[in-house]
Amino acid sequence: METAHDVLVALTGRYAFSEVAALVGAGADGLALTTQAAAEVQHLCAFGQRLLDLDAEDFGLADATVDANTDTTIADGVGGDAVPAHLRLRALACRMPQAADERHRGALGTLRPAYRLLLEVIDAHWRRRETAALVATIHIASEYAPMLVWERILGHAGDPALLPTAVAGEGSAWGDFQYRDCPHTKAERSAAKRVLRVAQDQQVGWQSYLDRQHSTTARALAVCAAECGRPCTVVTRLSKEDVSTVAEGCRLALAFVDSPIVRLRHSAPVGHGFGVPSPDEVRLAWDRSRRSLSRSGVDLPDDGFALPGLPSLFGAFAGVPMPPDTLVADTAAAVRATLTA
Repeated sequence: METAHDVLVALTGRYAFSEVAALVGAGADGLALTTQAAAEVQHLCAFGQRLLDLDAEDFGLADATVDANTDTTIADGVGGDAVPAHLRLRALACRMPQAADERHRGALGTLRPAYRLLLEVIDAHWRRRETAALVATIHIASEYAPMLVWERILGHAGDPALLPTAVAGEGSAWGDFQYRDCPHTKAERSAAKRVLRVAQDQQVGWQSYLDRQHSTTARALAVCAAECGRPCTVVTRLSKEDVSTVAEGCRLALAFVDSPIVRLRHSAPVGHGFGVPSPDEVRLAWDRSRRSLSRSGVDLPDDGFALPGLPSLFGAFAGVPMPPDTLVADTAAAVRATLTA
């Protein structure tokens, strides 16, 4: 690499969006970039970094520099936005709606685009040797895996606006603190009760539920399907085929939650051990997890992915193939095209 431009292009290929935005803001490649082009690069870098950070609440912003964690000094002085609409729309599919009445249901409508993005982000963190972020991303995937399973029969990913009709009603113990035979923990019962009415809450209450309890609702659904010895109508109202689907899928999801690769989170900074796993430690934890999960009957082939077989595991939850997305790569390509225009 002989020029600042070469460095910027190389960093873009490594998804170093924050560094590219900062270097452009400092004037690197200044003779080759117009002010408008530099602003476009910073817009795209803000969007790309948000994808890597899984800062999903802001995925749909027309102006990607709002509340960005990257340098936006040039973009702030140039009007308009520069993130192509087709990229923003794909990102919106991975976003949780921030109000109960939002028309676009995003990841509450289906988790499949979000899980494909998670796979791409996991691969990116692996190649960048960002193991703490990789483990945190896998932990997120494990928390919502039961929702990905239940989506197959619900037709949505646990959307609180629709879920009550599937879990409440006569004969249901969902969210009932008095029903002693229900294996739900107190936290699970609390989340189960809250989800029945949160769609009528104000925005603050809605967002608080998503932040604090939605993943617990996912766990409660897994318990209903895979661990309840005396199921109520949450399960008994389903057909035999649907019961088999959610039971097998949720048993696999709960096994994933308890696997070594997910437990590794607790020794990382996002846990409590203040340690960062090395790539070898991550690989070893996944190898052990892969062997354990394979005993559940799921085929996790050596498919060339950073963690071999992980796309097949997500596909087993979803019931459809789940290849990694290319949203981050396509954003990097847009940055590179702007740099070289």
